[in-house]
Amino acid sequence: MVKFIDDEKHNHGALSICRILPIAPSTYYRIKDEQENPEKQSRRRQSDKHLMAQIKQIWQASGCRYGIRKVWHKLKQNDLPKLARCSVERLMKQAGIQGVWRGKGKITTKQRDDQHKPNDLVKRNFTADAPNKKRRLRSSAPQVADFTYIKTKSGWVYTAFVIDVFKRVIVGWKVSNRMDTQLVLDALNQALDARGRPSGVIHHSDKGSQYLSIKYGERLKQSGLAASVGTTGDSTSGIALLCPSARRRAMLVVDAENIYCCSLIPSGYAA
Repeated sequence: MVKFIDDEKHNHGALSICRILPIAPSTYYRIKDEQENPEKQSRRRQSDKHLMAQIKQIWQASGCRYGIRKVWHKLKQNDLPKLARCSVERLMKQAGIQGVWRGKGKITTKQRDDQHKPNDLVKRNFTADAPNKKRRLRSSAPQVADFTYIKTKSGWVYTAFVIDVFKRVIVGWKVSNRMDTQLVLDALNQALDARGRPSGVIHHSDKGSQYLSIKYGERLKQSGLAASVGTTGDSTSGIALLCPSARRRAMLVVDAENIYCCSLIPSGYAA
C-alpha cells in the first residue's frame, strides 16, 4: 500500500490517496520515516525483519519445501528456543511462502468383479518368526505388498513396494508414472532377487486389480509364493502398523526455484 501511494502521490497527492485508502496519513509518513531511518523502527519491527531473513534462508535451503512447522523447528535449533510458532506463521504468510503439500487423495485400489480373488491367509496377523520362514498353515505373512502416490507438476507418480514383515524393511520397490500391473510386478521381481524364492511363503496384498491380474498371479505361482488378498487398504494399514522404519517420503527434485519432478524413495529400503 505504501508503494502504491509512492507511485501515485505525484498525480493525486498522498493525503488525498490516504483519505480513500484504509491508511492514516500519520501511518504512511511513519512508515516512510522508518524506511529512510531504520534505527527508528520499533524493536518488534527490527526483530521481525531479522527473523524474516532467517525464515527465507531456511525455506530456500529446503528447496522451498518446508512448511511452518519445519521452519519453526529449524529456528528453535538456531538459538531461538523460545520462539513462538505463531510468529513464524505470521511472517511466512506475510511473505507469501508456504511448504509443499500433497493435495487431495487418489483412489488406487481399483477392483474388477470378473477377477479371481485368492483367500485372505493373514487375517490381519502381520507377524513372522524369521524372514521367509512362515508357511501357509501358520497363517502369517512374511511379505506385504502395496503402492503409494504423490501428485507433482508433471502428473501423478506411483511407488510400489514389498515389505519383509520380520525385518520390517522394504525389500523391493519401483517408481512409475503409470498405475499398472508392470509397476507392482517390477517391485515383486526386485524383492525376489533380494530375498530369493522361498516356497510356500505368503505374499499379502489388497484386492486392487494390479495384484489380481493374471500376470501377477502367475509370477507368484512361478516363485512358489502363496497369494493372499485382504480387503481394500488392508495391506496399507498393516504396513503402517509393522513398518514405521520403512515409511515413504517424497524427495523433491529442484531446478533453481522450480520444482519440476518428484520421485518416491523408501527411507527404510534394504536390498
